[in-house]
Amino acid sequence: MTRYALRIGSLAAALATWQLLTSRNVDLWLRFSQFPTVADVARAFAGRLGGDDYWTDLTDSLTRILTGFLLAAVLGVATGVLVARSRLAEDLLGPPLEVLRPIPAIALVPVAILLFPSNEQGIVFITCTAAYFPVLVSTRHAVRALTPVWEEAVRTMGAGRWRVLGSVVLPGALPGIFGGLSVGIGVSWICVISAEMISGQYGVGYRTWQDYTVVDYPGVFVGMVTIGVLGWATSTAVEVAGRRLTRWLPRTSYVPGARVRATAPPVAPAVVTAGPKTEEEVPRDQLVR
Repeated sequence: MTRYALRIGSLAAALATWQLLTSRNVDLWLRFSQFPTVADVARAFAGRLGGDDYWTDLTDSLTRILTGFLLAAVLGVATGVLVARSRLAEDLLGPPLEVLRPIPAIALVPVAILLFPSNEQGIVFITCTAAYFPVLVSTRHAVRALTPVWEEAVRTMGAGRWRVLGSVVLPGALPGIFGGLSVGIGVSWICVISAEMISGQYGVGYRTWQDYTVVDYPGVFVGMVTIGVLGWATSTAVEVAGRRLTRWLPRTSYVPGARVRATAPPVAPAVVTAGPKTEEEVPRDQLVR
């Protein structure tokens, strides 16, 4: 309860600081006089909640992000396992993937406009591409980091390739896979909002850009808050799913700031044998004739 109270308190302190700086029109190096106050944003938010456009934009953005992210998750995990387990696949797919990976997904907007017949498909493509490479890289590293003893133990019991994949590779790589998924969902939100600003017709990003063009700054902050809350909710959902699916992993309890006293494990008494004992060194009652 103390930790939750601290988190709520930090958020309240940030909002109070925002309200104080904007209501006082503080202009030092940063110009807070140009910002809307927290009360202005709250009023604009309440007005948007009562309209249909806000919920339509919310539904469109969530549909795009979930569709692209699920495609990226399936393709990224499959490609990562294939590249990590097959030298032929690594030689054939590795070079083009490594060339495409540094290209920002938002830079593919012109490509999406040329390739796909509708803006909706192009935005899903950009979202999928943004999440695909983090999932691919994390899966590849997680599979390569598996202990070879696990696979050897399963193979000695007569398991085939698919049995090894389902019993050793995928379960062992799950922590790394969910690490990539957690990163991928955040990158997907960045790119889907940018794509909606450029070529979208509906969505949170499109509405935020429209508010900026008509100088509706409280509306811009409503869009920013909505994006932040949606990103936090989806990232939390991915992390919760990861913890549920990896419950079999050993957990460590870590308390920040706590001192852990190192205790040495009990040492068993050492038995030193310096060769066979003579008859004089062995007690008479232990002699066996």
